[in-house]
Amino acid sequence: MDIMIVDDHPLFREGLKTIISRDPRYRVVAEAGNGREGVAQAREHRPDIVLVDISMPGKNGIQMIRELRDVLPAGRFIIISMHSEADYIVEAFRSGASGYMVKESAASQLLRGLDTVAANELFLDNALSQEVVFKLLQNRQNPEASPEDTYSSLTPREQEIMRMLAEGMSTKEIAGALFISPKTVENHRSNLMRKLGLQSTFELIRYAARLGLIDLDTWTI
Repeated sequence: MDIMIVDDHPLFREGLKTIISRDPRYRVVAEAGNGREGVAQAREHRPDIVLVDISMPGKNGIQMIRELRDVLPAGRFIIISMHSEADYIVEAFRSGASGYMVKESAASQLLRGLDTVAANELFLDNALSQEVVFKLLQNRQNPEASPEDTYSSLTPREQEIMRMLAEGMSTKEIAGALFISPKTVENHRSNLMRKLGLQSTFELIRYAARLGLIDLDTWTI
């Protein structure tokens, strides 16, 4: 089966390729360092399985999967991420992922994960907590609009300003970067906060992190 790897760390991609090369049933046909490049490579190479990180520059892994579901209707997607929080994992499966593993488990579980999703089954890393399973079942019983769905309701300008706010930029800095007035920035901020149902900048940052727009492990303000 043809595999594509999408991760912004070249050394990690090399490590995955080394593991995959141990099994002659799988071959890496493409790789990319960000989501946008990954979408383009997927359209060209039509891989059977895509291994993708969540937090990447530009388009994050969850956004990429949502975009590729129509491009690769028979494709399977495995998230390989540093994030082990239940919210990330639930959102990944809701976006269309067939598997999820943490990066620390890749060396021991990657080939088993590939075999599982190749058999049209769902794969969940053994290292992940029971809280994840509970939340997955809870979401299946009580479906609701996902953060990704709500985010897509924002205008392109509101999405742009949301990312800047989440990255810690002030109203004045955003106005200067976009060549608009501070009042216009505030109007966009009020509108996007209302649409997302958020009450504070802290909630905005958490929301952006869940979407993979920012990485809380490296985030500073």
